[in-house]
Amino acid sequence: MSNFTISHTTKTYPKLTYQAIAEDILGKSYVLSLNFVGVKRARDLNQTYRQKSYVPNVLSFPLTEKDGEIYINPSTAKKEAPKFSMTYEGYVGFLFIHALLHLKGFDHGTKMEKLEKKYCVKYHLK
Repeated sequence: MSNFTISHTTKTYPKLTYQAIAEDILGKSYVLSLNFVGVKRARDLNQTYRQKSYVPNVLSFPLTEKDGEIYINPSTAKKEAPKFSMTYEGYVGFLFIHALLHLKGFDHGTKMEKLEKKYCVKYHLK
């Protein structure tokens, strides 16, 4: 994926093999921007584009069929990870996979859950 970028307005975020995971799920020609954002930016995006007032853990925005953006809020992910018996890093990876599957066109449901599990196992996300 030659058009893969990571940006962040947060001090830290887990260093995972994001590009490899994205290429595996979306293919090498997909143009993807991965953004790690703070609470305020995540809430503002959720309010603006989804009319929801809570702080989301992840948001995905398909821009075209081959171009999209993902926003992950690390602090929300860190708080939520124990609820899912996952490490912080593993949960951020899961959220990334979840968002990639949305960009690929999947909605919540059994098929998406099976794919999430498959990729979490493949990339050793616990």
